[in-house]
Amino acid sequence: MKYKNEGFAPETIEALKKELEASKKSFKIVPGEDNSEEFVNFYFIGMHEGKEVIYDAALYTLRLHHASEVYELAEHEAAKKFSNFKGIHYEEDENGNLKPLSSEEEEIGWFMTEIIMDIEEDESVKVQEFVDVDMNHDYGIGLDAALNVDDINEKVITKFIKEFNDDTLVLDDTLYAFQSEEEDVDD
Repeated sequence: MKYKNEGFAPETIEALKKELEASKKSFKIVPGEDNSEEFVNFYFIGMHEGKEVIYDAALYTLRLHHASEVYELAEHEAAKKFSNFKGIHYEEDENGNLKPLSSEEEEIGWFMTEIIMDIEEDESVKVQEFVDVDMNHDYGIGLDAALNVDDINEKVITKFIKEFNDDTLVLDDTLYAFQSEEEDVDD
């Protein structure tokens, strides 16, 4: 039987099971440049309607989720103020250095920075832990989740999968707001 979604195909699930057994982990990280201390994309095997399925999970920190929501709002405000706003795109020169922004892009960047600072200061954007399941995913079942942890590491991922699969995952419904962390500049 041919499956439209390979994440439901028994042979694909069996292949991932063998890979997980060999690695002695309950998940397989999907390689990608977006993976960081605050975001990890990974596969794991779970149940759906009594059958095993592969979950394609994106797990991130609540801080990153908040920053993303704030940035999206700042972009929206910039689009309202600047009629030809299409986002700020950084380009590299042949040496890998960032090319300077145009004066308009720089003005938009400063405007967005001010909006972000205002949003953070008045804490108008608040987020809470969540898990979203996407049944119309390309591969298996899509799962997006944000947790109030400092970083996404092997221990956090393992605990998340166990609690998700055991149906014991308890999400914190407290609303949180975060401030951007100042980066140290060495003189």
